[in-house]
Amino acid sequence: MNHMPQAANFRPATEIDTLMPDIADPVAAADFPRTILRYRNDRAAASVGLGGLSDDQWIAHFGRFTPLDGSLPRPLALRYHGHQFRHYNPDIGDGRGFLFAQMRDGAGRLLDLGTKGSGQTPYSRFGDGRLTLKGGVREILATEMLEALGVNTSKTFSIIETGEALERNDEPSPTRGAVMVRLSHSHIRIGSFQRAAFHDDTPLLERLTDYALTRLYGDAPGDNPSAQLLGRVVERAADLAASYMVAGFVHGVLNSDNINITGESFDYGPWRFTPLWDAHFTAAYFDHAGLYAFGRQAEAIHWDVAQLAISLRPLVDAPPLIAQLERFPTLYGEAMQRRFCWRLGVEPGADPGPMIEAAVRGMVTSDTPIDRFFHDWRGGAAHDATAYGDTAWSAFREAIVAFTAVPGAKEHGYWSDGAPCSMHIEEVEAIWSAIDRDDDWTPLYAKVAAIRRMGEAHGPAPITP
Repeated sequence: MNHMPQAANFRPATEIDTLMPDIADPVAAADFPRTILRYRNDRAAASVGLGGLSDDQWIAHFGRFTPLDGSLPRPLALRYHGHQFRHYNPDIGDGRGFLFAQMRDGAGRLLDLGTKGSGQTPYSRFGDGRLTLKGGVREILATEMLEALGVNTSKTFSIIETGEALERNDEPSPTRGAVMVRLSHSHIRIGSFQRAAFHDDTPLLERLTDYALTRLYGDAPGDNPSAQLLGRVVERAADLAASYMVAGFVHGVLNSDNINITGESFDYGPWRFTPLWDAHFTAAYFDHAGLYAFGRQAEAIHWDVAQLAISLRPLVDAPPLIAQLERFPTLYGEAMQRRFCWRLGVEPGADPGPMIEAAVRGMVTSDTPIDRFFHDWRGGAAHDATAYGDTAWSAFREAIVAFTAVPGAKEHGYWSDGAPCSMHIEEVEAIWSAIDRDDDWTPLYAKVAAIRRMGEAHGPAPITP
């Protein structure tokens, strides 16, 4: 992932048409009372040739959903199933969002613009199809922070306030409404394959597999396309799970309908960053069993990928699928080492495993915040060695001396800051409170700028397989 995407010309696409009409339903966007532009991600827009839009054009496309020339003529609500907290649900799909447009970035990758809060669809069930403004603000903060910490994530592209007052049972109501647009490397999910398998639609499974391999991964199908695709998803998913851990992030709802077939993180609801390396830390108040706790995320993602393997069984015998699934633990371990060393700013060396284990043990034993640890030890030498002088850190102090700093690891001025840039729940609530109470957006915009500065200091993340 590159923190400074190159400007590109707008290159519209309609690749999803190859899966129609079996993957989605044409829908219309809600007609909102107002469209107040609150956030436009010009960095992301430039990467797909949309940075030059005026604010009026922006609102027309991303608040009123006038089609982008050459892309999809009308929005599509995607169909999918999924396991939600391990319970299969065939009654889901895009209930408050749709696929609005497709395009290619400067590198030729096929990307989607999808929505959240754009109105009711055939899959809304009893929902109003809307998004709270607070939910949109939270998604900005999640995606910006994750991108800066090297996670392969969707980008929050646009937030437009809609002038609607929404009623919600789990937060103070009425609350302000918004419509969000996200830029993603596909909105095809594991749940998309589960739905096709559920309906015994083998031709659709074959078309989904071909679409994912050829249009999303850029692979030529080999002798066993199903196992080939599963292998690619295993690689990306293992890397995603490791990236969450190194970022100290808890997604909160790792259901199979929330796992993108490209291994890109998206759809942020009750997310949190855990201050401490606490395996039991959960993000969702309704996750009573801790199924998606910080320390169980790799297990959860691996389980979801296994559901993809089960969905692919009509196309291939089990052994090659099992062989791909069994690669996950090793790939996860390798990704943890690669990403931990990246955030620490040291070369991986021969075997960083013991060093990482010592670091985690030190954080757990001493209650040292995750962000503080990585900031203090950037480049392999502590800012303040006295703060790490007790026995909790003795094994790490001995291990880290064998690792050399990445060239330029501490050159950016960020590393001289007295405290790391963090994103914990108290600050999230304070940023929202300023908007809710005083309509003051300054803290949000200032935080986004601070997060991007941290991203520049870290530099490009390790290349995802």
